[in-house]
Amino acid sequence: MKTLRHALAVFLGLAFLGLTLMSDAIAIAQDAPVPAPNPAASQADAEQKELAQALADANSSPPDMVRILEAFVARHPEAGQRHDIENVLARAAIEAKDDRRTVLYGRRVLAYTPDDILLLDRVARALLALPGPDESIHDNATASLIYSRALAEKITQAPPPAGKDAARKQDERDRALARAVLYQSKAKSALGERDEAERLAATAFAVYPSEEIAREWAETLEGLGRAEDAIARFADAFTVPDAHAADTDRAADRRRLGERYRKLHDSDAGLGDLILAAYDHTAALIEQRLARLRAIDPNFSETEPAQFILSGLDGKPVLLASLKGNVVILDFWATWCGPCRAQHPLYQEAMERFKDRHDVVFLSVDTDEDRTAVAPFLDQQKWSRAVYFEDGLQRLLQVTSIPTTILFDKQGHIASRMTGFLPDKFVDQLTERIQSALADAQ
Repeated sequence: MKTLRHALAVFLGLAFLGLTLMSDAIAIAQDAPVPAPNPAASQADAEQKELAQALADANSSPPDMVRILEAFVARHPEAGQRHDIENVLARAAIEAKDDRRTVLYGRRVLAYTPDDILLLDRVARALLALPGPDESIHDNATASLIYSRALAEKITQAPPPAGKDAARKQDERDRALARAVLYQSKAKSALGERDEAERLAATAFAVYPSEEIAREWAETLEGLGRAEDAIARFADAFTVPDAHAADTDRAADRRRLGERYRKLHDSDAGLGDLILAAYDHTAALIEQRLARLRAIDPNFSETEPAQFILSGLDGKPVLLASLKGNVVILDFWATWCGPCRAQHPLYQEAMERFKDRHDVVFLSVDTDEDRTAVAPFLDQQKWSRAVYFEDGLQRLLQVTSIPTTILFDKQGHIASRMTGFLPDKFVDQLTERIQSALADAQ
């Protein structure tokens, strides 16, 4: 729903702009001569009010949004915001999983915004899903090729992700590129060009090994009469680690694999060994991929806070696991956060109370998007430069607002979480929680 809400917010902003300007004009006009009536402006204002009320009635429901906007366009075919309406319709169709309308409105929007990555992706996919006679399928596959090639080009020409979450962005980028190549493979299959379809499926799997791509590759190989190779790819589809694959997909892969194997070999003998070999093969591919992403971000795919490595402002990282055996207090803050500045001296006071305890560690964890702002801020505020960057830990710990204080006990488990602070109680509250964690460790 995020893309639809964003598009709707932009659209509603435009829709209400006319009403806002009208209100301002009324206020200004109180001391001015009354202008001659403007029928066109009055009609536009009436359309805006009608549209705003209709969208409010839809309550962000994608199917209702489509129904209401289509009815509005039917009543007002010359509406001044036709492009904005079609943009919202395309995204509502995507949310509603309506392939026909995704193609209809998506292609219209792409005619004037050809660089829209989301629509290139969804329109290329939806075209391949549309039913119809052979001529229609041929035309849709040809059109899908155009959009999927444009999508692949946009992705490959984009600069490599950098900065915060670079590894996650690279992972998403690789997955999108693999989808674009997979769409091309499916289109080529629909057009009867199976050799090229097989080559593209293999390329997509190399970019981002996944259950769906392995299955498509296997089916293409079947079409080429390469039964043994197809079985190996069905085994890959069944075994490849893929968080996006549903249990029903796995069950179907297992059924296909068994059916094809028995048809070729007249029994299940040797199938278990094939599955184990496929598991080892796909697991190695995924590990190679993760290693490349961890070279960008050592915390990528990490699910245990204690295993996180936080980079330091001074260039020296800290492995949180190395702090096990201590009570660790993480202070999540940012340079732009006013309450964080107000809380800082209270942290200093709490730290002073435990300055003689070598088993109590305070870590200042910055969450700024722009890290270049941190050092000047610290110097200006005369704060310590002993600061670390959150490096993905904020998302893992679900820190959604700052300041937030998280306390880990000596075993590395979360013992306390404090979101925000009460100025007159914070120092005593934090002191009490630290002392409780120390007492529990004895």
